[in-house]
Amino acid sequence: MEISAAGRLEVRITAADVGKRVSVRSLIEHAAPGEKFTDTVGVLTSWDKGVLLITRRGGESVRIAESALVAGKVVPAAPARRRGPAASYEELARIAARAWRPVESERLGDWELRAASGFTRRANSVLPLGDPGVSLDAALDAVRRWYGERGLPAYVQTATGAEGTQELLCAELEERGWVREVTAELWVGPLAPVADLAEPSGVVLSREADEAWLARYQRKGLSEVALRVLGSGPSVWFATVPGSAEGAAPAAIGRCVVDGRWAGFAAVEVDPELRRQGLGTAVMAALARRALDEGASAAWLQVEAENEGARALYAGMGFAAHHAYHHYREPDPRAPGR
Repeated sequence: MEISAAGRLEVRITAADVGKRVSVRSLIEHAAPGEKFTDTVGVLTSWDKGVLLITRRGGESVRIAESALVAGKVVPAAPARRRGPAASYEELARIAARAWRPVESERLGDWELRAASGFTRRANSVLPLGDPGVSLDAALDAVRRWYGERGLPAYVQTATGAEGTQELLCAELEERGWVREVTAELWVGPLAPVADLAEPSGVVLSREADEAWLARYQRKGLSEVALRVLGSGPSVWFATVPGSAEGAAPAAIGRCVVDGRWAGFAAVEVDPELRRQGLGTAVMAALARRALDEGASAAWLQVEAENEGARALYAGMGFAAHHAYHHYREPDPRAPGR
């Protein structure tokens, strides 16, 4: 906290600092005995009518009354990561988008509107990397029309927690009634250690998701559109550990997309009765070795914030969270006041 020459805490932020990363200390209302203050670090996303809105790394918003401020200052961007490869948010966002392509897309300034008949939010949401070229309200109107013409709900994918992410856009969407439905994280790590985790014996690699692979994939009733999305990307590989019985679903599967220095892992799934036997690790090791052969050196994957088991597994492999991403759904027009 900022301390004056006289030794007093000072508030050294103003409404002009909206958009900057700040650290503030504030009084706790109805505090428990011994607790008087709380500290909040994040992006100052608004300061309006005596209330500050600060968006933390994970995307959660904290409202603080101006009258409760005890101290505050602008702080530097989060320090460079000590684990995993260095990468900007925009680089990773574009890499992830190329690994999961929609079947239809359209530009709105620097925004990309994406659709794939509703197969996953990632392929059916706006990726807003920059300026849409019109006001935000006009852009959101255009987004709703575009998705409405396709019989789809409008989603906007945003990110928080890294330099260059979209805390301000998140706050503006929430102010307009858009609802955050999903939060996940994108994790990064070095690729070579993943390849050394297990011997890939018994893992079969293929360029296509065959019927056996799809039999283990958690999303059922896949359409031709879904198969096109699964097969999209610069260099796509599918891994399968065959089941023990003829005609049985595979014991484990996985998918990897190689794009320059990056290898992106997804759809790593194991027969529930065969978990904790290293099959998922073997799948990732086999895919990592193939990605290394194609010149990749870094890895990324996406994991839901509540999936503690997966987070522990990937942390043990050398991955660490880079940023959080969220999907905001358009307001329900039937809701009161809409």
